[in-house]
Amino acid sequence: MKFSKLRRRIALIAAHLISERHEWNFYRARIQAARLVSKDRVRGVDLPTNDEIRAELRALAVASDRDRFNGEQGNDVRGEPVLADEHPHTDRFRVYRSLLHQLENVKQSPRSHPEGDALYHSLQVFQLARDHVPYDEEFLLAALLHDVGKAIDRHDHVTAGLDVLDGTVTPRTVWFIEFHPHAQLQRQGTLGARAIRRLHESEDYDQLLLLAQCDREGRRTGVAVPDVDDAIDYIRQLEKSFG
Repeated sequence: MKFSKLRRRIALIAAHLISERHEWNFYRARIQAARLVSKDRVRGVDLPTNDEIRAELRALAVASDRDRFNGEQGNDVRGEPVLADEHPHTDRFRVYRSLLHQLENVKQSPRSHPEGDALYHSLQVFQLARDHVPYDEEFLLAALLHDVGKAIDRHDHVTAGLDVLDGTVTPRTVWFIEFHPHAQLQRQGTLGARAIRRLHESEDYDQLLLLAQCDREGRRTGVAVPDVDDAIDYIRQLEKSFG
């Protein structure tokens, strides 16, 4: 197997392990994938980077949802069946849907997130954001997708999320997702003055603080939320009406 093919193969299997929630950590997924690919020890230079694995994750998100749309059924990396789905969406909305469903098995600390899994939290944040700003598609997308990276890399979920969303959201939505942790720190009084000044320079500063507020309030138990399809369909309708 040539070097480039070996590296790509390891990256792809590592992405499958993470996507199918057999592994959460990039390093462990990379090592496990290398063992599955070769009985011999794989050299360090043949191991893919986190960015290469994220690129494969992004491709898997699109491909898996496309397969479900087409009514196909296959097997995952461990031979388990992948069931078909019948709900069509445009490409970017299929990516959002696939990424959001992965959050259902991302369990969070009960101390900071008593509501439970990251999907329930994300849908709460979306609902709160929609109550405040019902017609801003870019802001609502940021509210819905701000934590999708937690299913990929819990240690840096913002970078992981933006990597996998690359090319599917606008720069304004990227800005909201990138800086929502900074807004949380400002609300807590722990963000430096220079960083606060940089946030103030944006005309969306007030809405960033609103996103942080929704993020904090979206941590309740027993709250009714829309399902993933309803949330995505709402944003799709905004795109049709105002796009």
